[in-house]
Amino acid sequence: MNLKVSLFTIALLIMNAAAHAQQLPDTVLENASLPQCVQYALKHQPSVQQAALDEQVVENTIKSRLADWYPQINMGYNLQHYIQLPTSFLPNASGTKVPVKTGVKNTSGFQFSGSQNIFNRDVLLASRTATDVRLQAQQHTVNTKIDIVVMVSKAYYDLLLTQQQVKVLDENIIRLKRSLQDAYNQYKGGIVDKIDYKRAQISLNNTTADRKRVAESVVAKDAYLKQLMGYPVSHPLTVVYDSLQMEKEVPADTLQQVQFNKRVEYQLLQTQQRLLQSELRYNKWSYLPNISAIGSYNPTFLNDRFSNLYNNAYPNSFIGLQLAVPIFQGGKRIRDIRVAELQVRRSQWDMVALTDQINTEYMQALTTYKGNLAELNALRENLALAADVYNTLQLQYNSGIKTYLDVIIAETDLRAAQLNYLNALNQTLSSKLDMERALGTIQY
Repeated sequence: MNLKVSLFTIALLIMNAAAHAQQLPDTVLENASLPQCVQYALKHQPSVQQAALDEQVVENTIKSRLADWYPQINMGYNLQHYIQLPTSFLPNASGTKVPVKTGVKNTSGFQFSGSQNIFNRDVLLASRTATDVRLQAQQHTVNTKIDIVVMVSKAYYDLLLTQQQVKVLDENIIRLKRSLQDAYNQYKGGIVDKIDYKRAQISLNNTTADRKRVAESVVAKDAYLKQLMGYPVSHPLTVVYDSLQMEKEVPADTLQQVQFNKRVEYQLLQTQQRLLQSELRYNKWSYLPNISAIGSYNPTFLNDRFSNLYNNAYPNSFIGLQLAVPIFQGGKRIRDIRVAELQVRRSQWDMVALTDQINTEYMQALTTYKGNLAELNALRENLALAADVYNTLQLQYNSGIKTYLDVIIAETDLRAAQLNYLNALNQTLSSKLDMERALGTIQY
């Protein structure tokens, strides 16, 4: 019996572990790469989810307005009991009109009515603009996703390279501790005075303080990336640093020309212009009548005794055509048309302003990228030179050729070169994203 219980318990544990393993990829990421972070954000980020819900709202709103094209059928019911019957004046035998109680005490009736729109400008506008309204909602979602891709990518690079700065400072601290110990041993051996190891201590203290500052910023940048991704705050997020891959992502084609129709903002403005044109046509249709077919069937029940009220029906019915013609509205329609025309003209100037803005954005992003790329190449070379200088001076100091001050300066230059290179790499990758966004070539 105990063996069966143990086997059952083990089976449950295995099933729970398997279920947890299946749920894990949807809730947390292990060793997250940039594409994984972007895809996670596109699935979990609140603004993306809101944009998707906005699309559903738009779709249902369109269907609600298009429902007016279908026949509209209504039913009504009434039940009425007269406490006092109505009075009518009827002529008597002498021709004099006298008051007479008429009617029956109990009256009931059903009203079945239906109508079918033949021409209605509201419904016509809804049907003709449905495609553009859907497209506009989709373009807003695309715009939101592009924003998320750019922001998540920048935050990812920023967090990743800040973590690398912590590692660089950790390596510097290890190196400085070793130098401090060497300087102290030489001081104790009477080879040098106490200035060398005190300088080493000062440099170590400064680097330790820098490490603390940068490490604290990692916490804030990690929280910011989680926010952008819609990532659970309680779960750790481990990002993957691949220096070779990041170096491969730096180059970009700087000879591309701006194609405005690739920008979602330009596409949105085009959609808006079509909707404004439809609005103008809608206002011009205000001079046309609304036409609909109508029909009604109304069975009526009359009886003085309530128990016999529904024994006999006295129905009436009709069909017809209803036409409503607006004749005079105080000049309202003329003004509405004029406003719609002005809005169309204004949107044309919006298009001109947007093309100028896009061109300026691209030129600024391109210039920034080229400048950052040139700086990155220079700092990459400086990093190699600083490492070579430090290693050489360290050997010369150990041989008694150079002073410890030269080593400290070389170590400071090396640390600055390492940190500057990481900052330049981050700025170059970020400016490349800005350039791709300006070109409208962001992929997700």
